[in-house]
Amino acid sequence: MLSVEDWAEIRRLRRSEGLPIKAIARVLGISRNTVRAALASDAPPKYVRKPKGSIVDAVEPQIRELLRAYPTMPATVMAERIGWTRSIRVLSGRVAELRPVYLPPDPVSRTAYVAGEIAQCDLWFPPITLPVGFGQTRRPAQLPVLTMVTGYSRWLSVVLIPSRRAEDLFAGWWQLIARLGAVPRVLVWDGEGAIGRWRGGRSELTAECQAFRGTLGAKVVICRPADPEAKGLIERAHDYLERSFLPGRTFDGPAGFNSQLAQWLATVNTRPRRALGCAPTERIVGDKAAMLALPPVVPVTGWRCSARLPRDHYIRLDSNDYSVHPSVIGRRVEIVADLARVRAWCDGKVVADHDRIWAWHQTISDPDHVAAAKSLRRNRVGMLRPVPEPDEVVEQRRLADYDTALGLDGEGADGGVA
Repeated sequence: MLSVEDWAEIRRLRRSEGLPIKAIARVLGISRNTVRAALASDAPPKYVRKPKGSIVDAVEPQIRELLRAYPTMPATVMAERIGWTRSIRVLSGRVAELRPVYLPPDPVSRTAYVAGEIAQCDLWFPPITLPVGFGQTRRPAQLPVLTMVTGYSRWLSVVLIPSRRAEDLFAGWWQLIARLGAVPRVLVWDGEGAIGRWRGGRSELTAECQAFRGTLGAKVVICRPADPEAKGLIERAHDYLERSFLPGRTFDGPAGFNSQLAQWLATVNTRPRRALGCAPTERIVGDKAAMLALPPVVPVTGWRCSARLPRDHYIRLDSNDYSVHPSVIGRRVEIVADLARVRAWCDGKVVADHDRIWAWHQTISDPDHVAAAKSLRRNRVGMLRPVPEPDEVVEQRRLADYDTALGLDGEGADGGVA
């Protein structure tokens, strides 16, 4: 067999030196036919061993007959039919080669996302215990983390919210969309109670979700039950959060959790994705350009209600009581709360402003409100029970004057009726 070195030298002598075939054969001491074969070959010579055949060759006709009749027959069943007693791997390998001849392959469609088209949303419950103040902690089932992934750029947005109630969920959802700076045309959700459910063969959205999506001008789709492939992007994001974000971290409260989460996201969205071949930051500009613009009017989210302030001048929100300035007792106040603040308004004036407390069954008092309540109580007592001036003389009556006024003086009072 001609060596690679001789093959290369033959081609050099012919192309560079211009020697004829007879001269090359004489210089290298090889036959002219070998020189001709080397010049005709564009690839270096390579030794290829002649195949010896396989033990399956003897039963291949039987395999073909079975596949012709039963294209989906497993190799293990086929081994029983033909009496195969050798390695099943050798037989299954030949069956896998022959099966496409009798059973055409079934290719699956590849999911492709158009820029600005879709974003998947869901709730993730991190397997941790988080302190929330006042000596209380929350278990994993009580820690809803709202997540959103855009389909085209794989941009990940995450925020921890106080509860799964519609007031908090839509406030957190709007916060993620506002941070993104655009509205995906289709928002995909699993069967979350505050969003909607699959009923009667179609998705049914809640009234709050209809109002929210109407303001955004977007479409909300509820996944069919038992269809995890419909939201594979968000499920992989949850797995990534558990493997990459949580390990080695400690949290002192909800604010610390969201702070660390924001720092982690700023790095994560710059990491290349294998499915994309690039990082989300390289696609997010084009993704947002194809999305809907943010609505000119901000959606109504969070806690909003109206109530007449009782005498104890406290309002209740999510099991906690927050103080309000007592000067508006008996008047109607508007209560507005989001993920971070609890405020109360009366005639366009702020009469309460507190941090949102994540603990439950607590009473939050503003020192100014407590002092104002004490002052109002003193003034009211002074109006109902006036204190005489120091120089004012108060007449002191005798007990006999009361007897006279009641007609008990004299003998009539002692002797009674004759």
